Amino acid sequence: MLHIISGLSQPTAGSIRLSGSVITRPRDEMMFVFQQYTKSIFPWKTVLENVLLGVKYQSGASRAEKEELCLKQLDLVGLGRYPHYYPYELSGGMQQRVAIARALVRRPKILLMDEPFSALDAMRRVEPQDLLLKLWSDLGLTIIFVTHDLDEALYVAQRVIMLGASAKVAVNVEVPLRYPRQQIETRSEPLYLQLRERLYNNMIEQVMASRADAP
Repeated sequence: MLHIISGLSQPTAGSIRLSGSVITRPRDEMMFVFQQYTKSIFPWKTVLENVLLGVKYQSGASRAEKEELCLKQLDLVGLGRYPHYYPYELSGGMQQRVAIARALVRRPKILLMDEPFSALDAMRRVEPQDLLLKLWSDLGLTIIFVTHDLDEALYVAQRVIMLGASAKVAVNVEVPLRYPRQQIETRSEPLYLQLRERLYNNMIEQVMASRADAP
């Protein structure tokens, strides 16, 4: 779905439109943060050099101006102290921040994120989830965030769309939890627990239905 939205793949039917225009190719307004961040950042380049690739061929600014812009993005994602480090010197969560900073340096209006925290365990997901909410709030981005973790979806999203086994929409629900959100307080709110129960019940129904339809 994200590949189609981004223009990297074409739909077999129908169309995706952005501001009234059909998307047939990647657009400058959108940037994609891939799931396998270790394959999208280059191990032989420093953190700064990896982020610089986002604007290296897209701007007429000088090298110094581009580096200054990249350093601002690194500050934004909490990596201001690490521009000259190499990826292998960073934790998995920090490497993912490099990929996010490289996407942000292009100043996109829409950020597409494909399970960006799936490689991190539950404890290490807390910090990037809160960073994501801060970026959304500070930069006014539209973020389409794919995850298989329902608790993660509820915590970060304004709206959760759950797809069934046939890729049809099974649930489309608004999440009117107040911002800013807090890891413990938000997850303890009665509304959060009600939505969580609804989504999990629907997920179980989808699984049971798919098993019943199986030959």
